[in-house]
Amino acid sequence: MPVENAVPALETPQVSPAPATRKLFAERFRFIQPTLPDLKQVLARYWQSYESGLITNAGLVERLESAVAERLGVKHCVAVSSCTSGLMLVLRALDVTGEVILPSFTFFATGHAVLWNGLKPVFADCLPESWTIDPASVKRLITKETSAIIGVHMYGNPCRIAELDALSLRHDLKLIYDAAHAFGSEYRGVPVGGFGDAEIFSLSPTKLLVTGEGGFVTTGDDVLARRLRAARNYGDSGTYDPEVLGLNARMSEFHAALGLAGLDLVDRKVRRHNQIAETYRRQLAGIPGLRFQQIASGDRSTYKDYSVHIDKAVFPMTRDAAAAALLGQNIETKKYFWPPMHRQKLYRQFYQPEREPLAVTDRISNGILSLPVYESLPDETVCKVARAIARLASANGSPLCCA
Repeated sequence: MPVENAVPALETPQVSPAPATRKLFAERFRFIQPTLPDLKQVLARYWQSYESGLITNAGLVERLESAVAERLGVKHCVAVSSCTSGLMLVLRALDVTGEVILPSFTFFATGHAVLWNGLKPVFADCLPESWTIDPASVKRLITKETSAIIGVHMYGNPCRIAELDALSLRHDLKLIYDAAHAFGSEYRGVPVGGFGDAEIFSLSPTKLLVTGEGGFVTTGDDVLARRLRAARNYGDSGTYDPEVLGLNARMSEFHAALGLAGLDLVDRKVRRHNQIAETYRRQLAGIPGLRFQQIASGDRSTYKDYSVHIDKAVFPMTRDAAAAALLGQNIETKKYFWPPMHRQKLYRQFYQPEREPLAVTDRISNGILSLPVYESLPDETVCKVARAIARLASANGSPLCCA
């Protein structure tokens, strides 16, 4: 109600209020969202196992192993409880001793498998373009104590397999591939899975083939496959007289049913991930200080993750500042993988800068930023994420055209 006889206020210029900054996304959306097969299909496969009471490491697991072996063109596929347990058991079943060369730029589970076996991790540098293990760095690190090399198909980008294979043969070393990201990848047109002594895949919810939890080992080595089948069952091949120090790394029938139902989705997922990667590249191309992972001609990556590298000397802000600014727009990102293993508490003691300074690893890891990528992510969302990054790079904040 107006106050009568009130003293009139002095007139002041009318200034329109500044418009509220509108976020690109009103709400935060998922960084990862697995596409799962229809539950009815999964349960239809699982029902017979459930009714029989054989719910672990039985008929469905065997069917999944056979289907994967056929798909990848490999002799043996051994299902396990996780990629990590698979790595642990492969190192044990191959009787690896002494030093194991592996990249520092990887998820630390790769190193955990080495430590769990009482082995010494020796960290190799990564290549500046592909971000996979550098064969030249591996060569410099080989000593009489070296017994194995572990390569990692980073984000699904295949390693330089021919060069690593030549090194392993020349020095009589075991060659193992951490293929956690690579189900659906190809090296020179050949499916990843049949290289080295063994390749180990992950089937966790962030991967393109999902079983909930789980993994599998692929190999052409009859003896290794037999030892692995015993090792995943505490080392017991059925005689109640363990031949290898194993553990319980069996896959359940329900996990296998989920994997079998999801196999037909993998090719579609790989295509979609590659489409999203191409959209990011196209929309962000030419931005100073922004670099992309390079995939060799003839190879195919799953792009399990899509990461860019921010060079803080050229880009207007650091990687961490960019991540914070994107989060302010409700865009969640990750730093896969930072810090690198040789900078982590558990592994610092094994870092030997006098042998290999790991300068490329430090540079890549310190600038790595992983963007949302999954098959149900709409094109519009991908473009808006790219637009937000372009705004960060632009002095005047002009948006990136996303036609």
